[in-house]
Amino acid sequence: MLQSVPDDSKPEGAQAPSAAPARETILTIAGLRKTFGRFTALNGIDLKVAQGEFLTIVGPSGSGKTTLIRILAGMEEPTEGAILLRNKRIEKVPANQRPTCMVFQSLALFPHRSVGENIEFPLKIQGANRTSRKARALELMELLRLPAEYYTKGIHECSGGERQRIALARALAFDPEILFFDEPLSALDYRLRKTLEKELKDLHSRTGKTFVYITHSLEEAMVMSDRIAIMRAGHFEQIGTPNDIYTRPRSRFVAEFMGEVNLFPLTPGHGSALRLAPGAVDAMADGLLMARPEVLRFLSAGQSAPVEIDGMLEAEYNLGGRLQYAVNTGLGPVSVEVLRDRRPAASIGAQVRLGADPADCHLISDA
Repeated sequence: MLQSVPDDSKPEGAQAPSAAPARETILTIAGLRKTFGRFTALNGIDLKVAQGEFLTIVGPSGSGKTTLIRILAGMEEPTEGAILLRNKRIEKVPANQRPTCMVFQSLALFPHRSVGENIEFPLKIQGANRTSRKARALELMELLRLPAEYYTKGIHECSGGERQRIALARALAFDPEILFFDEPLSALDYRLRKTLEKELKDLHSRTGKTFVYITHSLEEAMVMSDRIAIMRAGHFEQIGTPNDIYTRPRSRFVAEFMGEVNLFPLTPGHGSALRLAPGAVDAMADGLLMARPEVLRFLSAGQSAPVEIDGMLEAEYNLGGRLQYAVNTGLGPVSVEVLRDRRPAASIGAQVRLGADPADCHLISDA
């Protein structure tokens, strides 16, 4: 039987809590606020980041994620609140005195210097000698899969993907405790972005470093992250694993933000288009029944399911390995995705029945 998840969220305007990481906490954010005049960019941010965690912060434009990452990196000061790195407050410590590093979208490489000179720059600032700088640069180039002969190569001779690897090597040069990422892949083409997503995840595993990453891309967040934090209007709406965020969103906002979704109202007036078998849903449930397009299936004559929706097949869309269908129901348009070999026998304009299992659906009480 499908039941709603207990609502342990804070009052409106505050973030939903997240279980403390099981590993040692390296970064703690407590009561963080940032205002610009009368505008509140961050409104009481609380967060714990575990040692070695890959945390990704996503949210719509204007949600506050860029302001938050700039404060964490030391490029802005908060109006209120505390930031603790291994239990030591750092919110007033300048960026260049923190054991952290930021990787920017623009990469900010020196165009007239060699690959080696770019990677070594943080070490040169720290006063490291030339021999140790070169040894560290070559070590990082090997880690980032850059050939040793690139050490003397000009930045202008490198491709977009190579420049991204060089920027990462430079960020790792002085062995920071935390790496912050400000949408570093957003300017790259799709294929290169997908390649670097996997390389970043692999780099995270090999270095054991703590990564805090912001992006507009839900695909990036799902592929790379240990946890995802959804931001909305200056607070966290939900924090959890990629699977939890996608399959068990706490609110309609999170459900819709995390991808295409079908939401059916569970009220006395939900209509005959939606049929629920006895015990499929808590009899006292009230809210929205969520079914992602991929959990719905077409039912043939004689088949039944605990959750059924009637409608008319309106359109088919080719997604490559999958097919997407638009079905018009008494509850509004419904989206269905199936593998190509599961194409329904019905033609466009025909009446169809859709089915789903309660275990694949989710009840959202905070509609």
